Amino acid sequence: MSLSQSTADLLPIGSNTRADVVEERLREFLRNKSFRPGDALPKEIELAQALGVSRNVLREALSRLRMLGMIETKKKRGMVISQPDILGAFERVLNPLIIDDNTLQDIFELRLVLEMGLAELLYIRKTDRDLDELEAIARSENPKNKTFRIQTEIAFHGKLYEMSGNETLKRFQIMLLPVFDYVITLEK
Repeated sequence: MSLSQSTADLLPIGSNTRADVVEERLREFLRNKSFRPGDALPKEIELAQALGVSRNVLREALSRLRMLGMIETKKKRGMVISQPDILGAFERVLNPLIIDDNTLQDIFELRLVLEMGLAELLYIRKTDRDLDELEAIARSENPKNKTFRIQTEIAFHGKLYEMSGNETLKRFQIMLLPVFDYVITLEK
């Protein structure tokens, strides 16, 4: 048996830092122990000892969880589980100036898929006033003016998200506005 055959089942060891490993272990710990929003985490020193890492490594991992919106620090309680902010991390990095064209295309496709899934919900929740507003937006479109066309598209899709009554979807649309603004500047 050759060396390449005998090692074929081995997977390479990742280049994860200790903080990467601690972050993942903490997330597993929170899942396995069924922590809920408002639940207090063990003290830093206890976590560091249990994980066998320095407090600096632990703090870096906790900082990442904080940035993801998973934990927060409360006076007199220490670290507690936060109410999940599903879009928080996405919102922090959604900067059209640092996103490549392929990712921008992916984001627009994500929006399209979400809106196709909204069709039935919108049909159920629509009002005559909503339909009138959508028609007015569509009539106002000027096909000769690209900038105005994009602004009309933003208004139309914004109205769809508003009609959904879903706060997460409305927030997603608001998060996309800087991306649309960026596209408008490219069109000029």
